[in-house]
Amino acid sequence: MAAAALPEQTRCSPPRDPLERFNAAPADEARGTLLTCLRSLRWARRLADHRPYPDLDSLLAAADEAAYDLTPGDLAEALSGEYLPKLPDGTYSAAHTALSAAHAAYEARFGHVFVIYLGDTPAEETLDRALEGIRSRLANDPEEERVLTAEELRRLARGRLAARLGRGAGP
Repeated sequence: MAAAALPEQTRCSPPRDPLERFNAAPADEARGTLLTCLRSLRWARRLADHRPYPDLDSLLAAADEAAYDLTPGDLAEALSGEYLPKLPDGTYSAAHTALSAAHAAYEARFGHVFVIYLGDTPAEETLDRALEGIRSRLANDPEEERVLTAEELRRLARGRLAARLGRGAGP
């Protein structure tokens, strides 16, 4: 009698890709993973509670929707976990000084860290794009800037999720 063929992935074998591991992880571990992408407990709980996601696009769509629903308090919480964009290695110290000064002016005006999604920016353009973003957004009124900041946080979270949980990503 021939043995029955085993499914490609049995219940005993570990998930093979990062999204499968995320879907199978305990809730606190899943929330921890999500918090590395956006420091909002409400956002992380919502996404972790709605697992499993059939594919990365479904998770990213859910992440976008959850980010659109963040309250001002949730945004403040998320912003408290953000930091200045990383500049490429070899960036001269005057550039760091210029970025730090622009960031200080931004933070003094709006009361929170400047965030910008630079995921699709070539490394050699990162500094210019960050400085251009801060300088242009310093002219915004606080409500307009709150909306732009929320959108940049959403884009950052989406990019981080895709990098962390996309096929071929590390654990």
